[in-house]
Amino acid sequence: MSDDDSDPTAGRSDPTTARTLGRAWADDRPWELLTRLTALPRRMGGSPGERRAAEIVSDALDEAGVADVRIDEFPMQHWQRGTTEFAVTDVDDALAGERSFEAIALPYCPPGDLEGPLVDVGYGTPEEIDEVDLQGGIAVASTTTPSDRRFVHRMEKFGHAAAAGAEAFVFANHVSGQLPPTGALRFDAEAAIPGVGVSAETRDWLAEYAERDARARLRVDAATTDGSSRNVHGTLGPETDEELLVLAHYDAHDVAEGALDNGCGIATVVGAASILADLEDALECRVRIAGVGSEELGLLGAEALAADLDLESVRAVVSVDGAGRFRNLTVLSHASEPLATLAEDVAESVGQPIGHDRDPHPFSDHWPFLRAGVPAVQLHSEPTDGGERGRGWTHTAADTRDKVDPRNLREHSMLTALLVRELTRTEIPRVSADELRERFEAQNYVAGMRAADVWPSTWD
Repeated sequence: MSDDDSDPTAGRSDPTTARTLGRAWADDRPWELLTRLTALPRRMGGSPGERRAAEIVSDALDEAGVADVRIDEFPMQHWQRGTTEFAVTDVDDALAGERSFEAIALPYCPPGDLEGPLVDVGYGTPEEIDEVDLQGGIAVASTTTPSDRRFVHRMEKFGHAAAAGAEAFVFANHVSGQLPPTGALRFDAEAAIPGVGVSAETRDWLAEYAERDARARLRVDAATTDGSSRNVHGTLGPETDEELLVLAHYDAHDVAEGALDNGCGIATVVGAASILADLEDALECRVRIAGVGSEELGLLGAEALAADLDLESVRAVVSVDGAGRFRNLTVLSHASEPLATLAEDVAESVGQPIGHDRDPHPFSDHWPFLRAGVPAVQLHSEPTDGGERGRGWTHTAADTRDKVDPRNLREHSMLTALLVRELTRTEIPRVSADELRERFEAQNYVAGMRAADVWPSTWD
């Protein structure tokens, strides 16, 4: 080991680390895990497929060298998809009468049978929704957000539309390819009004029909019932009072394989766990490795894990949601400057470029921990050529294994492991509630988080 255990450059100079990272270049386990998960028919939260995925993740963590791996069950609201029918009606004589379009119900959509005028609300920002009369209407909003403002989440748009009196919400993809998008309307409970996803090509027609004052009919068959999901976790390193938590969700939406979101993330975590198991003597506090369930339905696994752990003893959280997908690793440090600095130092020490975003957001598995003051970093990734704002192929039928490069999984596994190793040696200050609230206020998040029902009541 290096004489200076706190020096991130030890990742290059320590022979044990060098040999371990060399072996990681030939480690196929992350790819094999991704393959096994994406071969399942579906991994939707609360489904039999998700239960099978938990067992697969458990086996992978055990094989990687994680100790005392266990599966914990927790209650949740299980949403089941039925049929969806969406048609434009009452079209003027210039166009050819009633027309049906493909649409998919969004998770926690209630059953419904309704008609109303189509109302195009553009990007679905609060300002655009305020400019139109949505009372009794069917709101049509884009999946993306203008580049000159922070990204507005689907749940914010839905909440604003419902509050404005909409009878239904249509979430229209901005990525071409006949790809209706999915995504939960709210967390762990049936939504107030129906919501469906349609393709970018359908959106083009709906904008035309809305201009012609057309109406639409929506019929949805769906059910929300009591169910259960699972978390998988174990530990590495010494038995200490404090621990570091490394997690990724393994569930996925039922419309696709869920390779990018978040098969890549859990595969990266398993790859990192294997490296950390080989470097276990260099870890200075316990590391808990977790695969959490039902993230796509409202961070439910992370919420359950946060409720089970003593958060005062959790030094920091590393949430791997989006790493492994693309070439360039990006760190979201969620208002923690020490975490940001440490991540940059680790990446620089091994000559790897890293992107960085310091602004917090509440829509991934770090959130239950961050709002309790635990410093949290999210590891994401971006294409080498950048990319437009939005989810791209994720949350659509195009989220398939062929989009993944195994080299990205290996490289991000190594970078994750090096970051975790340094975090076990570093004290990171807690994030105060006042500072975090001020950061969200500065980003104009308050109204959106209230609309999505994720604003902490203790912040009022």
